[in-house]
Amino acid sequence: MKLETIDIGVFIAYICGLLFIALWISKEDKKGGKNTEDYFLAGKALPWWAIGASLIASNISAEQIIGMSGSGYAIGLAVASYEWMGALTLLLVGKYMLPIFLKNGIYTMPQYLEQRFNRRVKTTLALFWIVVYIFVNLTSILWLGGLAIETVTGVGWMEGMIFLAVLSVTYSLYGGLKAVAYTDILQVVLLIFGGLLLSYLALDAVSEGQGVIAGFSVLTTEVSSHFDMILAPDHEDYISLPGISVLVGGMWIVNLSYWGFNQYIIQRTLAAKNVSEAQKGIAFAAYLKLLMPLIVVLPGIAAVILYPQLSEPDQAYPSMMSLMPVGLKGLVFAALVAAIVSSLASMTNSISTIFTMDIYAMLKPGKSERHYVAIGRLSVVVSLTIAFFAAKPLLGNFEQAFQYIQEFTGFFSPGIVVIFLMGMFWSKTSSAGAISAAIGSAAFSLILKFLYPALPFLDRMGIVFLLCFAICIIASLLFKGNSKNESVDLSLISFNTSTSFNISAFGVVAILIVLYGLWW
Repeated sequence: MKLETIDIGVFIAYICGLLFIALWISKEDKKGGKNTEDYFLAGKALPWWAIGASLIASNISAEQIIGMSGSGYAIGLAVASYEWMGALTLLLVGKYMLPIFLKNGIYTMPQYLEQRFNRRVKTTLALFWIVVYIFVNLTSILWLGGLAIETVTGVGWMEGMIFLAVLSVTYSLYGGLKAVAYTDILQVVLLIFGGLLLSYLALDAVSEGQGVIAGFSVLTTEVSSHFDMILAPDHEDYISLPGISVLVGGMWIVNLSYWGFNQYIIQRTLAAKNVSEAQKGIAFAAYLKLLMPLIVVLPGIAAVILYPQLSEPDQAYPSMMSLMPVGLKGLVFAALVAAIVSSLASMTNSISTIFTMDIYAMLKPGKSERHYVAIGRLSVVVSLTIAFFAAKPLLGNFEQAFQYIQEFTGFFSPGIVVIFLMGMFWSKTSSAGAISAAIGSAAFSLILKFLYPALPFLDRMGIVFLLCFAICIIASLLFKGNSKNESVDLSLISFNTSTSFNISAFGVVAILIVLYGLWW
């Protein structure tokens, strides 16, 4: 696909608009700069619509857009379970976990672990998250983003990575989370508009100009197997999406770890002025998640008919972009870059928050607020630089970088979910139990991977979760009294939610029942 002069002009206009808005939002007041709450938590004043938009913008990046579209091409609608079950997970996080986090007044997930257990647990998990965020998440976002730019424009992947890194730093370094969250609103609007437009053109092309309804009918008829939500055991892709496990098995571990206990995501909700505002943002994000398969999966399914001879499934989305008329190609390309840049900015902001508040502040206590903000900004630049040079060596030989992410993080996600759930809801959980779950998660995952390689990834995570759950209980009962605090007093926390949140949650559940009922 080639970008015409008009497309390039549209893209440049987007970049200029993004930077203008970000710098305007980031203007510091005349009192002398930002403190840590301003920089890392946007002054705890984010409104619900900014929280919801930022959650989705942070979530959707090159691996989601290009990778899930490619999975739509290869597997079909079944991959949408990652999005739709994520919507349900968001509601559970909003109702049962956010009240605890906000009651504790934390900046980071490791900080909660120190309050609940002790400094050793906090430091262990903080270092783990920094390593994972830099060498797994940040490298993959940069690498896949660079490849996406190369595919669409012909510009080299290295130049593409440099452009993405510089752009994300330009608008996020100065303004912190506030700049990231508010510009995410623009990113999400562009992402949704561009994605829906591409889906519209794809369906119209499938029906040869007869409209989207006719196009959808053609898809469900000619590639009906691509609309099976629950894959049978004999399906060739069952190992990736093992049937009913997407509803009651390991996918819950993936989603709870990602949406509930992941600094990269949860930091937006920690920046809300109160629990009610955070829950509204969560509900808004849940509805946007329901919409995502229409934007990222459907074009991949349409490509099965329009481009049946693709050599690689991940070529589906870039190929579909050729349907866009001149001018609008630049808009859709801008939407793709918007998603990548937003994820980069969000990830580096989370890295800087954990490093500054959980590691540096522990080593250098008593410094000024402005000093910690400066360290946070420096850590953004350092983390991006490390990820830039590590991206090619780590990911250059992987055919599917998304699998690299899933495999590595999947070793630890079950243990993390156990640590947080047990720490929140079982007062006898000790630091020994938490450390045992963390170590057990990696050990059990490696053992199962090598002894039973045919076991589907999601099923393995479910089994490891149960094993970590058991070892956490045993270790906590054997080694008592070595936690900093017994637990959060749940009697002091209200899990009651507003009428609007309850109605929103009912709507999400009703829509999911209809979707799975139609495409089971």
